[in-house]
Amino acid sequence: MGLMGGGFGAGRPDDTVLVGRPSASIRLRGELRRHPSLLIGGILAAATVIVAITGHIAPPDNPLAVNPGHALAAPGPEHWFGTDQFGRDVFSRVLYGLGIDMVIGLMVAALAFAVGSMAGLISGYLGGWIDDIVMRVVDIVMSFPSFLLALTIAVVIGNTVRNVIIAVTVAYVPYILRLTRSSVLTARSADYVLGARAVGASRSRVMTLHVLPNAAGPSVVQATLMAGWAILDVSGLSFLGVGIQPPSPELGVQVAQGAPYITSGQWWISVFPGVAIILAVLAFNFLGDYADDKLRGQGS
Repeated sequence: MGLMGGGFGAGRPDDTVLVGRPSASIRLRGELRRHPSLLIGGILAAATVIVAITGHIAPPDNPLAVNPGHALAAPGPEHWFGTDQFGRDVFSRVLYGLGIDMVIGLMVAALAFAVGSMAGLISGYLGGWIDDIVMRVVDIVMSFPSFLLALTIAVVIGNTVRNVIIAVTVAYVPYILRLTRSSVLTARSADYVLGARAVGASRSRVMTLHVLPNAAGPSVVQATLMAGWAILDVSGLSFLGVGIQPPSPELGVQVAQGAPYITSGQWWISVFPGVAIILAVLAFNFLGDYADDKLRGQGS
């Protein structure tokens, strides 16, 4: 009877074994094992952000301070990355310039995502003549390479920081727009959208609360990659002289100013800024690969 009637304390709350969800640290370790791109991208992104913040808050030296007496000094204990032709500390300029390019890259990606997602949502959900006009404009814009289009816009409207951001954003919006529109065309006939219509939800509510959140996944992945592309394009525009202008320590400006000195042996003026560009772009590319894997359901 004792055994049948709950012997061994069966059913008592203090003996109940509860199996909870794994802790956040355990889930994070599992993600890092399954997705090496998250580990690499996370380390690179964290390092670049820390370096960029340090370069703006407490740079080792004034990135704009000219010191002709120390011009073209090789890397050493006093100047880790050497100095440029004006005696400015290259290490401090790289730290500061990395912050400039990171902020611009993130701003371009965010603006392109916001504008492209809303335009793609309206075009794909409403359809008809609105969709026809939007897609014809997109076809025209995308007939030009994005960098060439950004270059043309920057030349026309000027080469201030704001105009460079506008130029690169305009070149990237069509890519987000097309992705969002494609997802919206599928989502607008889904059961949850039909159900929202059946209960009398307004068109704007259905679009913003039901369709867009379920159609924005591919665009989020694209925007992550675009942040890296934007850093490359902004640096390229500055290198060609139509982007951010000296004496700003933007990375592309530094590469352009140091390029003539490579043949005479002062390689550090342009090489270190170039390496910083590569690392920043790689960080966003690895994070974009991870986001793409999660979107496709790989390794989940």
